[in-house]
Amino acid sequence: MRAQFVLSEIGVGLRRNLTMTFAVIVSVALSLALFGGALLMREQVSTMKDYWYDKVNVSIFLCNKSDGTTTARCAKGAVTKEQKEQIEADLKKMDIVETVHHESADEAFKHYKEQYGDTAIASVVTPDQMQESFRVKLKDPEKYKVVATAFAGRDGVESVQDQRNILQNLFDLMNGMNIAALGVMGLMLVIALMLIVNTVRVSAFSRRRETGIMRLVGATNFYIQMPFIMEAAFAGLLGGAVACVMLLVGRYFLIDHGIALAEKMQLVNFIGWDAVFAKLPLVLAIGLLMPALAAFIALRKYLKV
Repeated sequence: MRAQFVLSEIGVGLRRNLTMTFAVIVSVALSLALFGGALLMREQVSTMKDYWYDKVNVSIFLCNKSDGTTTARCAKGAVTKEQKEQIEADLKKMDIVETVHHESADEAFKHYKEQYGDTAIASVVTPDQMQESFRVKLKDPEKYKVVATAFAGRDGVESVQDQRNILQNLFDLMNGMNIAALGVMGLMLVIALMLIVNTVRVSAFSRRRETGIMRLVGATNFYIQMPFIMEAAFAGLLGGAVACVMLLVGRYFLIDHGIALAEKMQLVNFIGWDAVFAKLPLVLAIGLLMPALAAFIALRKYLKV
């Protein structure tokens, strides 16, 4: 096969269908940008889970004097010294427990004032209204229910809370956005495939005389089809390259500069550039192979050779 002939045919095909080729590039770029963004979003959620789940604690809140009149679980009154010692001892015996920290009512009041000192309700809260608690760090945060089952309902225990639940709503929101991005990506992908098929069909129809001559001189099917397939692959590769640029610019603008989420949300462990660069080859490969495959299938139907 003469490479010069194939390249010239690719150039002719792209010029003849310039508008549709541009539409293919744009639709492929948008669909692959959404695909890459969805992959990065999923990795971001995974990174945040690993980061935060390693830091969250299980909190065992103990009954205080005021809980006896408001909470049925504390009907027997405030937690006693013996109950606290027994709870702490039982916690330290558990294999899944890494550390146990006791937070007194005074410490809880101090932390409360630091967080909500400017609010109106903070001025009427007193230390004796605050609950003592045990902050328990688990070796495996997923085994929260073991602690909850062992201590919920005990005398002196008001409640057992898993701090992961506070973060789960955020993770659910991000997962929902990820699913929505994948849905839009799927729609854009269908549109891109339809454009590719139509582009190949129009290109094959406009060059039916040339392909007829090539058949008469004994050209193989592969030789005749190759320019059309490479046209689609080239347009898809350009779309993939544009998608890669969009991902790089998006990471730079959203996290490092512009909106600069890394500065505004310093408690969030954002994915690094290595995660973005790792996805670019996959985006380019899909951008190259997907249109080529669509063109090959379309040619079997619309180009009889």
